[in-house]
Amino acid sequence: MTEALCFALDGVLVHRTRSDAAVLEDTLTDHDIDPTGTLLQTATESFRTAFETLEPAPYRQSMAAVAEAADATAAPDEMVETLRRHTYAATTVPEAAPESLVGLAEDSRLAVVTDGPREWQVGKLAYHDLTEHFDAVVASYDAGAHTPDAAPFARLRDRLHAESYVMVGDDRAVDGARAAGFTPIRYDTEGPSLWATVDALL
Repeated sequence: MTEALCFALDGVLVHRTRSDAAVLEDTLTDHDIDPTGTLLQTATESFRTAFETLEPAPYRQSMAAVAEAADATAAPDEMVETLRRHTYAATTVPEAAPESLVGLAEDSRLAVVTDGPREWQVGKLAYHDLTEHFDAVVASYDAGAHTPDAAPFARLRDRLHAESYVMVGDDRAVDGARAAGFTPIRYDTEGPSLWATVDALL
C-alpha cells in the first residue's frame, strides 16, 4: 500500500530560533529605519491583513507599509529580501530530522503542506537542504486557502497519489487533515521529540 506522509513546514520541519519582532527589528535597522513599536505593529498588521485574505506579495505589502509610514527611501523589494534573509537565518531544523526523512522515504512518499506563498516556503526548504526529500510541496497560496481549510489537502491528493495519507502538524494542520480524511498526528513541541522517536524506530 502506498502511503503519503505529509508534514507541516513551520514548527515541524523548520523551527524558529528568534521572534518575528526581532527579525523585523533587524530588517528595518538594516535599511536605516528606526524599528519603533508603531512601525513593528504596522509591519505585522499589514502582513496579517494581506496574508489572511491571500492577497499577492504579503511580505512586500508589509514592507511597503512600513516604508510609507516611516517616510523612508528604502525600496520595499530590497526590504523583502533582507527580511527573507533574516527570517531564514532565524530558523533551524531538528538534528534528527534529515536522517529520519531519508528512512521514512524508503516506505512512504513524503510531502509538505504549508501555509504561505509558495516561493517563500519552498525557499525555507532549500535553505536547509531539505527539498530533495519531498515528492510534493503544497502551499496554501497554491490552493487558494489556508489550513484548516480542506483545499490544501485536496490539492495534495491531486499532486501526490497514494492509498492513504498521514499529516503531521499543529492544531490547524491536523484539524484540516482530519476533515480531509487524512490520519492526523499532532506535533507537540512540549512533548518528546518526534524526530528522535522516529529516528529510534527506523
